[in-house]
Amino acid sequence: MNRRRMIACAGAAALALATSPSRAQEPATPDAVILITLDGARHEEIFGGLDLDILKSTLKKDQRAEDTTIYKRFWADTPDARRRKLLPFFWTLVTEQGSIAGNPALGSDARLSNALRFSYPGYAEILLGQAFDAEIKSNDPVRNPHETVLERLRRDLKLTRAQVATIASWDVFNAISEHTEGATTINAGYAPLALDGADLRLLNELQAQARAPWNDARQDAFTFRLAMAYLEKARPRVLFLSFNDTDSWAHEGRYDRVLDAYAMSDRWLEELWTWLQAQPDYRGRTHLLITTDHGRGHEGDGWRHHGEKYPDAERVWMAFVSLKMAKRGEWRGGPAVSTSQIAATLASWVGVDWNADHPAAGKPIR
Repeated sequence: MNRRRMIACAGAAALALATSPSRAQEPATPDAVILITLDGARHEEIFGGLDLDILKSTLKKDQRAEDTTIYKRFWADTPDARRRKLLPFFWTLVTEQGSIAGNPALGSDARLSNALRFSYPGYAEILLGQAFDAEIKSNDPVRNPHETVLERLRRDLKLTRAQVATIASWDVFNAISEHTEGATTINAGYAPLALDGADLRLLNELQAQARAPWNDARQDAFTFRLAMAYLEKARPRVLFLSFNDTDSWAHEGRYDRVLDAYAMSDRWLEELWTWLQAQPDYRGRTHLLITTDHGRGHEGDGWRHHGEKYPDAERVWMAFVSLKMAKRGEWRGGPAVSTSQIAATLASWVGVDWNADHPAAGKPIR
C-alpha cells in the first residue's frame, strides 16, 4: 500500500470513529445556571452606593462623616460614581455583558409578589415562582412544601445530585432549597463540605472556629471559598450561591459592615466570573442571575429592617448575564418584573418550561 493510500485509509478510519453511533449519541454538556443572592440588599445601595443620610445617622455626636474611613472609601458626588466605587465589577458586568432591572429613578420596577417581605418567603418565591404566604410564613427551618426549580432542573436535565447544588451562608437553606430531602446537594450554615482535599479540610475547620456574631449563618467568606472549591471539584451545572452578610450586618446596625459586605461580594463576583471564563465547560455557556430575597425600609432606621411593616421592602432588583437575553444595561421603563418570574427564567435558559405544570407561576423574563 502506497503512502497516499495509507493516509486516506487512516483519515477514513478516524472519521468513522468520530461519527460512530457511540460518539454521536453522547449527550452534550448542558449549559450551566448560577443563581446568586445577596440577602436583604437594598436597591438604594445597588443603584446609588453609599447613603450619606444613613451613614450620618450611625455616627457619634460631633463626629463628621467626611472623617470616617467608610466615607473616604465609598463616597462620590453622583449615584453612578458612588455605586461604581462600591460595586465596580458588578457594574462593569451588568452594563457590558448583561442588564439590570429595578432602578426606580429610571422607571424600572422590580418587586416581590409575597406580602411578608422577609427571607424564607422571599427565597421560596424565587425557587417556586410564586408566593405561598399561607404556607410559608416564618423563617423556621420547615421543609419546603413544594418542589423547587432546582429539583425540577435536575430531573428534566437528567443531572446527578452532585450537579445541582446550593452553597449558602444561612442554615435554613437545608429546608428551603428542596422539597424532597437529599434530592440535590446542599451545604449551608456551618455544615462541612464533604469533598476530599487538604484545602477543604482546612476550610471546614476554620468556618467552625471563626464563627459569625449571629448563630444561624456562617460568614460569607467561607461560603464563597466552599462554593469555588465545589465548582472546581464537582463541576455542577446548576448552582445557587447565597450570601447573608448584607442582611445580618444591617440588623446589627453596622452600616460600615454592610458596605464592606457589598464590596467584598463584588470582588468575589469578579473572581467567579474570571474563573468561569477560564473553564472550557463553563465559558460561553453559563447564565447568571443575581438578585435579593427582599428589600429594606427607607425612612429613618428602616434600612435596618424589613417585613410586613416596611412597604419599601417589596422593592428588589435583578441582574441578568445570559446569551439568551439582550445586553441592554440598565432597564429604563417597561413592564414591571417580579421575583416570581425568576424560577421560570432560570428554567427557560436551559430549555425547561417551568410554567407547563406551574401555570400560576410568573413567566420568564425576556
